Formats: sequence, C-alpha cells, structure tokens
Amino acid sequence: MSAKHLSPESVSERRLEAVRLRLDGLTVAEAAQRTGLSAPTVSAAWKAFREGGWEAVPVRQRGRKTGQGERLDEAAQAALTALLALNAEAPDPAWSSRALSTALASEGHRVSPRTVDHWLAAQGLKPQPMEFEALTRKRSTAGRWYRQRVLPVLELVREAGGEAWQGGVRMATPQVREASVALPYQLYLHGKRGALYTRCLPEPPKADDYLALFQRLAERGPVALIFHGAYFDASPEIGRWLEQNPNMHLVMVPPNALAR
Repeated sequence: MSAKHLSPESVSERRLEAVRLRLDGLTVAEAAQRTGLSAPTVSAAWKAFREGGWEAVPVRQRGRKTGQGERLDEAAQAALTALLALNAEAPDPAWSSRALSTALASEGHRVSPRTVDHWLAAQGLKPQPMEFEALTRKRSTAGRWYRQRVLPVLELVREAGGEAWQGGVRMATPQVREASVALPYQLYLHGKRGALYTRCLPEPPKADDYLALFQRLAERGPVALIFHGAYFDASPEIGRWLEQNPNMHLVMVPPNALAR
C-alpha cells in the first residue's frame, strides 16, 4: 500500500519509525525502503524532528484530532518512572506500553499507549530488535555463531511449541536534548512482532533483577532468549537457575556480533 493511501495515523507511525531508523544510522534511502515512505517524506520527517523534536514528526490533521496532542505532565512522568522501576504485573515479563498506560490510568493519569511509546523514545528507552538475517550466510565469526548457536536453539524451541524472544541490558541514551533519564539502566525484551517489554533501574541490574525477568519467561513454556549486553558466566546464581529451568534456552550475543 502506498503512503498516499494510508491513514494519517499510519503515516505518522511510519514517519516516527523513519526517524528512529535515521537515529540508528540508516540513510534516507534505507529508511524509506524499510518504512514504505518516499525519500522526500523521510527527509521531511527528519527535518521536523531536528527542528521540533518527536512531537513535530507526526503529520498534522485538520479538524479535531482524536487521541492526539496528549502530553505527559510532571506528575504522570513521575508515576511512569516509578512504575518502570518495579516488576510488571504477571504474566508479562516486563512493562509494555499498553500495560503502562493501564497502570497510569489506575493512578488517575489518562495517557494512551502511543503517548507512552513517544515518551520512551524521547528518553532513549526504545531499542530496536536485533537483526540477525544478515548473519545467516555471512562468512565470519558472527555468522558461524548464529548458524551454530542460535539457529539450532530456535528450531528446538519451535518444535516444542515454544517462543523465541530477544533481550538485553543497556544504558539509555535520550534522543532529545530536553530528555532526562532517572533510571538509566534498562532491561528489555522483544517478543512477537518486535513488541517491547522493559524495566528500568537506577544502577546496573543484579542477578535477582535478571532472574525475575527470566522466571516470567520460563512460566510461558519453552523459551529461546537471545540476550545482548551481559556476561552471566560470572554469576553462580543465574547458572544454578538455568540448570534448574531447562526450558529456558539462553544464548548470549558475543561482543561485536551486531556491529554494522
């Protein structure tokens, strides 16, 4: 479907994604190909972002704009930050934008999941899923690692009717100058269709923080988790837990495997 046949909401989402891709280092042409937008539209979205931040990227509509223009006031931002520091409500392994929106509503803050998404992006808390397809045929150490370590695990879990997840730990990097991150250390997961689940902490995660995440995933049945940014061999607690939970197939991403 061409961009001119998309709804304004869909065009806005694609413009936002194009900006995220540009921030990840993709060219205008690459971002256009990935989002289905024209190169001039991607350039316009990028220009709008540089001049006005994330709020300037969505297309402007005439008339009343349902669900648009929401802002997170200071109280809502404080409540959101406090929620991110907690474990999400079961059965989710961590916080999704929808779950955060629902939890905020219970505290009197009516904020849509889309607005939560935009806030997370501005805070540098919207990592993109890892892209492994390029490694399938790559003749390199990373390519061999993917074919020998990842693909067999994914096949094993799929045959058992389980789920494949990605995850990692990182420090947040705000995407706009005005943004500030009270909880800079982020644990995150990507589920089906790249859906983001996250929890944030004021200091590097400890073994218990990782295990709380892993336990929620293990309760879902056989799980393959491809994890980036940590070294668990030095943690006897996590090693013992993995031995006791054979349905959790944890594969660590080696350093530089995802370098462009």
